[in-house]
Amino acid sequence: MTVYFIGAGPGAADLITVRGARTLAECQVCLYAGSLVPRELLAECPPEARLVDTAQLNLDEITDELVRAHGNGQDVARLHSGDPSVFSAIAEQMRRLDAAGVPYEVVPGVPAFAAAAAALKRELTVPTVGQTVILTRIAQRATAMPDGEDLATLGRSGALIVLHLAARYVDRVVEELLPHYGADCPAAVVAMASRPDELILRGSLSDIAGQVKAAGVIRTAVIMVGRTLGAEQFRDSHLYSAERDRHVC
Repeated sequence: MTVYFIGAGPGAADLITVRGARTLAECQVCLYAGSLVPRELLAECPPEARLVDTAQLNLDEITDELVRAHGNGQDVARLHSGDPSVFSAIAEQMRRLDAAGVPYEVVPGVPAFAAAAAALKRELTVPTVGQTVILTRIAQRATAMPDGEDLATLGRSGALIVLHLAARYVDRVVEELLPHYGADCPAAVVAMASRPDELILRGSLSDIAGQVKAAGVIRTAVIMVGRTLGAEQFRDSHLYSAERDRHVC
């Protein structure tokens, strides 16, 4: 039997992938983060499936559930919000399963930053303006950042910065990025991306912190800072240029 780590998407129940929904419908056990995964998704589970909310479980308890289901010959859906490849905490779960000899697969999902970009109606990479996107977070008491990955260092690149798990620390974000991006640099915050209560804040580094605090946004939000957010005058991509020789591979 197999454990499937499934990306549930950013919030809207219909943003799970076809593969994710199909896999979910075939698993006899489903572990999900109740505070983040929309309950509508649980309707995809078989009627007799055992549903386990992991919101109050620690890593050992979650691992025990996965190993027990495997021992019972049951496939397990482990639902994670967004896409499992970033900020999902599946690495330590997979390490535990490797040690226990339990097979697993990963089913990708729509990441929160992609849903935020869609809400903003923005391409994050724009020709001649910006071709690099940095996905990161900031140091908190629970988990420090590795050396060289602080915002002050990353900001020297001038690339579009996408911050997860940082809304309550927006003042620090602005303080560390201002010297590199300038007060007029476009900034945006999307909270609850793709959900009915989605909230979009647009501005610049000079005013985005005030907007975030006035709106009371402290969690489930993505902060974006970079010139591509406001790009209007830029050269068309070579991809669809009439001058491109489409007979050359």
